[in-house]
Amino acid sequence: MKRKEQGERADLYARITDKIVADLEEGVRPWMKPWSAANTTGRITRPLRHNGEPYSGLNVLLLWSESVARGYVSPTWMTFKQALQLNGAVRKGETGTTVIYASRFTKSESDGQGGEVERDIPFLKSYTVFNLAQIDGLPDRYHGAPEPVLSPIERIGYADEFFRNTGAVVRHGGDQAYYAPVTDHIQMPAFQSFKDVASYVATLGHEHIHWTARPGRVGRDLSRYAKDKTERCREELLAELGAAFLAADLGIVPELEPRPDHASYLASWLSLLANDKRAIFQAAAHAQRAVNYLHSLQPMAAEHRGAA
Repeated sequence: MKRKEQGERADLYARITDKIVADLEEGVRPWMKPWSAANTTGRITRPLRHNGEPYSGLNVLLLWSESVARGYVSPTWMTFKQALQLNGAVRKGETGTTVIYASRFTKSESDGQGGEVERDIPFLKSYTVFNLAQIDGLPDRYHGAPEPVLSPIERIGYADEFFRNTGAVVRHGGDQAYYAPVTDHIQMPAFQSFKDVASYVATLGHEHIHWTARPGRVGRDLSRYAKDKTERCREELLAELGAAFLAADLGIVPELEPRPDHASYLASWLSLLANDKRAIFQAAAHAQRAVNYLHSLQPMAAEHRGAA
């Protein structure tokens, strides 16, 4: 990779990390902003591309944060070119929002012995998108009535079925919620000890993100979780992100107030992000893989795979 490209990537990592750190320094977890913001109405969803496909990973945080800061209600975003292709036009003076695209390409290189080896090279680039609120002239379908919001009972019922479909072993008792890797089970306090049903479901979602770590699922290494403060910090950060992504997918409110055993992580996250500008990118990517895995266990996902 050229030195200029390396510098551009490093600058992108730093700029996005600094934005998230600024929120954390104010005591705000940016991945919780949409649910706690007074100017957000209706159903919380992931940000959507122009074709209705949801954004994933770190882009969810970036676009949620921007929506809250600017008071955008629509979840839909598109590039300047995409707006033009739809006969729309970004209004003069509007500023866009940076999102990222990460992928890999394969490059053949000499192995020094007359042969060639294939190298898998990751790359990261940024581009700019605009919210629907910044664009005029788009087709009517972009301004139609939003999908009806399920009732709280329907949302909880759907989430309950979602977690049952994962096959995770969930036990109840004690006063702590955690995932036990050795016995491969999720431990939850008694249902009645939670302030409401949504809080129980949100906590269960967080622990299911941890549950995905086992080899044969997503496969994250938790062997140093109990011994290494930094590794524990990384895992809790990605579990929080994954729980927030999952909450948007299921239509439930995540844990807005940190649990007592999580509140202490704020300082650790600040330290982690200050020393590793890639940490939030990696955490968001791992969180997205965990959420994708949980979705893959649902019957409809299995039916789709069978039909493909």
